[in-house]
Amino acid sequence: MTDQVVDLLVIGGGPAGLGAVRAYREEGGKGRVVVLSADPDSPYDRPPLTKDFLRGDKPEDELGLLEEGELASLEVTWAHDRAVAVDTAAKRVDTRDGSGFTYTSLVFATGSNPVDLPVPGGDESSLLRLRTLEDGRRLKQAVAGAKTVAVIGSGFIGCEAASSLRRLGLDVVLVTSDYAPQEARLGEDAAARIAGWLTGDGIRLVTDATVTALESTGAGFTVRIEGKDDVSADQVLVAAGVRPATELAAAAGLELEDGRIVVDSHMRASADGVFAAGDVAYALNTTAARHLSVEHWFDAEVMGKIAGRTAAGSQDAEWTDPPGFWSQIGDRWLKHAAWGDGYLEALFEEGDGEAFTVWYEDENGTCVGVLTHLADENYDKAFDLLS
Repeated sequence: MTDQVVDLLVIGGGPAGLGAVRAYREEGGKGRVVVLSADPDSPYDRPPLTKDFLRGDKPEDELGLLEEGELASLEVTWAHDRAVAVDTAAKRVDTRDGSGFTYTSLVFATGSNPVDLPVPGGDESSLLRLRTLEDGRRLKQAVAGAKTVAVIGSGFIGCEAASSLRRLGLDVVLVTSDYAPQEARLGEDAAARIAGWLTGDGIRLVTDATVTALESTGAGFTVRIEGKDDVSADQVLVAAGVRPATELAAAAGLELEDGRIVVDSHMRASADGVFAAGDVAYALNTTAARHLSVEHWFDAEVMGKIAGRTAAGSQDAEWTDPPGFWSQIGDRWLKHAAWGDGYLEALFEEGDGEAFTVWYEDENGTCVGVLTHLADENYDKAFDLLS
């Protein structure tokens, strides 16, 4: 079979991939554009999967990210296929269905995959995960006939989903290795607030918990916890984190650091004509003057746009903004921006009513991050400080 010649080939159909395509065309990029997406669904908004979509407040047909007729206007072929091999020397990509592509520019935007718990039963297929729209459909269907759900993991996916499941009327237990949700990342005071929100909603927290096994009982599951009572539930949602999907990049010989593709501030990787954006990128941020890894939806889109503009010939598209994200736990919003490589002190500041701000400082007293709830003026102020 003759290879298809492509000017821009994007592997991955999430925010980074779509951002790359849009920016490439906006920058004047010409020629044929193809996106290889292993996801069977067209591009969709992923953050609502733990919130509005899970609660039934946002129907599936409102999740789409494409405007009507946008693929045609962008002149892009969106192929629901998986890349299986990349040869950066030949600038060639093979796919699962047997197609071959020869590219001028290639963008890795493959995102992340949920990790299994490294315990007996942790890879059981009947356990629920939440990363894709198909995962979201499966979760909604599974809990529709359930009374109890155990959520393992107190990252933002776990906290958001636990709160939404509770609002559906389910008895929810959240099991976490942290002493309080997100304590290591956000500090004791912020973690205490989140814990209060969850318990106030009727969610039972099992903290400082080491899960030793996940057992299917036929009628449900048993979560075995070292030194603590077992947790029984009709369904179990594992929200134990994600791992960048860089296996293909590693096999292609690209430079990796901590499992991510090393790129410069323009998202250029170590091979000619290759870029990376989103979760898979270990990218140079010129303001921070160092490489950073982030797993945020907005930053993936920004990185994708930079990659697309650079592939189209831009010389000044580079990553300069501080990483950040918003998280909705129940009806409460947290806004976070930080350089993501730690802090020395977390300074908690009370605001009016339920508002609060946490300022994160390094050993020099320099602001390296902020977390706010109902304190947008501080969130905006922090971006000036971080920049």
